[in-house]
Amino acid sequence: MPVRSASRQPDGARSWFMTPQGQALLRSEEGPLRQGLGERPGLPALLLAPHIPDIGQNNGVFIRLKQVNGIFDGDVRCATILPIASEAVGTVILQHVAETCAAWPELLEECVRVLVPGGRLWIFALNPLGLYRARWSGNGLRSCEPVTWRRRLRAQGLQPEPVSVGLGPRWRIQPVPDPQTGAGSRAAYLLRAEKQVIPLTRIRQPALRWQPGLPAA
Repeated sequence: MPVRSASRQPDGARSWFMTPQGQALLRSEEGPLRQGLGERPGLPALLLAPHIPDIGQNNGVFIRLKQVNGIFDGDVRCATILPIASEAVGTVILQHVAETCAAWPELLEECVRVLVPGGRLWIFALNPLGLYRARWSGNGLRSCEPVTWRRRLRAQGLQPEPVSVGLGPRWRIQPVPDPQTGAGSRAAYLLRAEKQVIPLTRIRQPALRWQPGLPAA
């Protein structure tokens, strides 16, 4: 049965990441991307991105999906409903997916569903406050500040980190592999959030009451 397209996005939104400007940014993100894929060696990781990066298979088991006309294709083929069991993935990475996928709210819910308790969601997002915005503005890409993403993540029951990580160049079209604390004027930022572990509620046993007139054991 063919997968129904969840939304149709202008190809220019995704294709920007294949331009020299977009490639400079993606190459800057390769280090953190590898780190995220290898964060939980005993569990699979899930990567969703506009294009599947060439990062090899040395980071453990992971599922790679790229956007193709509103659906995701790669190791599996699906729309925003992920064909993955609940609480089966240790790390989920969304690399610039919210900028190019109109159905990102539904996708975010699915990402939270497949995460194990204690697992982390990694968000790579364009920085709307950086000078590099002039490189991608007008290509159909959307972005927001880290504070907006923190609200979205908390609404899904995740606990986001208080400080984001700035990534990529500031203005020049060349990779900058060194991250910085805070988004600052970098082209993009990384924000991580952990799925809360729900503690087991201890059920209190009812207290035994002695009633007059009953024989003692």
